[in-house]
Amino acid sequence: MDTILLFNFFGPEMLVIMFAILLLFGGKKIPELMRGIGKGIREFNSARSTIESELKEGMREQERLEEEKKESK
Repeated sequence: MDTILLFNFFGPEMLVIMFAILLLFGGKKIPELMRGIGKGIREFNSARSTIESELKEGMREQERLEEEKKESK
């Protein structure tokens, strides 16, 4: 099964999901819930970019060490 089809919500499916969220959380809690989700996404992206930059720096350091080894031989 194609993974793109798993997240392909349109029309009636989206309306049912929105209605269920409204029933579960109520109109007053939805903005608070969305802020929490947004904060979580921002923290995730920040952690991802930090890890990515650390990996790139480690790769550059490794390449530099390998070049120094080659030059010293």
